[in-house]
Amino acid sequence: MNVQLPKISIIVPCYNEEEVLNDTAQALLSLMKEMIEKGRISGRSEICFVNDGSKDKTWEIIEKLNSENIHFKGINLSRNFGHQGALLAGLYSLQAEAYVTIDADLQDDERVIKEMVEDFKNGNDIVYGVRDGREADSFFKRITAKSFYRLLDFLGVKIVFNHADFRLLSQRAVETLKNFPEKNLFLRATVPLLGFNSSWVLYDRKPRMKGESKYPFKKMLAFAWDGITSFSVIPLRLVTIMGIITFFLSFLLICYSVYRWFLGDNMLGWTSLVTVVALFSGVQLISLGVIGEYVGKIYKETKMRPSFIIQKKLL
Repeated sequence: MNVQLPKISIIVPCYNEEEVLNDTAQALLSLMKEMIEKGRISGRSEICFVNDGSKDKTWEIIEKLNSENIHFKGINLSRNFGHQGALLAGLYSLQAEAYVTIDADLQDDERVIKEMVEDFKNGNDIVYGVRDGREADSFFKRITAKSFYRLLDFLGVKIVFNHADFRLLSQRAVETLKNFPEKNLFLRATVPLLGFNSSWVLYDRKPRMKGESKYPFKKMLAFAWDGITSFSVIPLRLVTIMGIITFFLSFLLICYSVYRWFLGDNMLGWTSLVTVVALFSGVQLISLGVIGEYVGKIYKETKMRPSFIIQKKLL
């Protein structure tokens, strides 16, 4: 390994990104050429676009870019495997001294990659890109994002605050990541488990100039729930606590009913009865739903299905 001139692979997952892809490619290529000319990275460094089952012309654009410049590489997945699967496809298919993952919309500031590389040269196997603030986000986005990180922290899922999937990983870190056999990898929480030397660089997130966000609120909610159920058993413990509380309240209600019966009162009233039955039925269904999520996770893991399937490589 040449520490002075490491080969860097920039991995860009793409899903229906035809509107921004050419601009993204030129911005990353300009940055890479600058770093090569200044002797920061090897001339063998590359930019790899991973097409995650796009339905537009994303793959055609990647093929064209690959034919025009040797620094552009491409991986075409057989279908949509999701953002995490696309990242893993790039990380596990390429050979480099260090890997940088960044989204195709370039809202994450690509210029801080230069700082990431310097931190890597100084002995850090992991360098996190961390947002310096969320002023560019809407009020709703800021509130939901902060709630997301605080909820994960409360449930015992240790992630870097205001960090998404913009990071640098050394070759050693990626090789170690391959030892995690689970198929539902939540990289934001898995990478900190590696335990290697790490640092972070701060940046201001840019507004999206073209295209639409691939993470609307519904998808972000599902992503958060997937992260929680992959790394925390606290929801199961909360179900147990809820069951104990419900049993205690039921016992008090039974005691109260027997007491009123001894006094000779007839406790008539369908409304109160239906309310109590509905309440306890709701608690039971919620509990079964949470347990079912974990059983479903186990079911998926036992199938050992691949996290991604590569249809074509342009390397």
